[in-house]
Amino acid sequence: MSHRALSALANSERFERVLRVLPGVEQLAFRRALRYVAGRERGDAFALARRLAGEGIASSIDLFGDNVSGALEADRVAEMYVDLAQALPEAPPGTFLSLDLSHIGVDEPGAAIRRRLERIAEALPAGARIQIGAERAERADRIIEVVLAMARAGLSVSATAQANLKRSLADASRLAEAGVPIRLVKGAYTEDPAVAHARGEPTDLAFLQLAYELHCSKAELALGTHDPVLREALLHSLSGIGIEMLLGVRPADAHALAVRNVPVRIYIPYGPSWFRYAMRRLAESRRP
Repeated sequence: MSHRALSALANSERFERVLRVLPGVEQLAFRRALRYVAGRERGDAFALARRLAGEGIASSIDLFGDNVSGALEADRVAEMYVDLAQALPEAPPGTFLSLDLSHIGVDEPGAAIRRRLERIAEALPAGARIQIGAERAERADRIIEVVLAMARAGLSVSATAQANLKRSLADASRLAEAGVPIRLVKGAYTEDPAVAHARGEPTDLAFLQLAYELHCSKAELALGTHDPVLREALLHSLSGIGIEMLLGVRPADAHALAVRNVPVRIYIPYGPSWFRYAMRRLAESRRP
């Protein structure tokens, strides 16, 4: 099936509902999804993190979901992340927690999002941090504001810069000045050309520029890319950077990097809402 068709199915609530009620079909789909997801339960994610740690690879664990609606739902999800943060000592030392702010109500006005994020950060064990994920360009101002507020409060958070966004050079400079660790990605969202570079060479060049600028600014930098050409070029020329990858995407590369003593961290998602994420990963694997 084509990338376009799989992407459409990944965003179809109707398709997901149909799949979940057909006898045997959901379980078959779930077995296929296990390349990209740890499982339905937190213990599945922790078990996988322990296995990866034995292979010299760190992990960042996330609970599936985004775009919650309403303060009560955002509060409920935030408490689930507090529980996850409190349980992180069961995972290998240095395991991080990943989180998209839209999952805990970033679009709400006021300071509620900060209070929720503070509760989660304060529940983390020593050595852990919250990795804030990238979202659509219209949320960038709000996300930067929240991350910088957390950094000023001395809480352990990192940010994600998207190379395809034209604003990212200025945003990354602000984050670096505040001492916020940065994960650099190309950017997965389709954005207005007025605010984003085109896919391909324009975004690749922006990625290289941002990596060099951040390295020169002494920012703690990780490259969130599966592109071996960009990755190897930057590993050859920059020192002290890490690599972040998605579970199930080019896993042989992750292990080869670990053997070379390059710091590698794998994003490990879990939870009952696995279907759409797994479909997006499958769609990406079919991208021409």
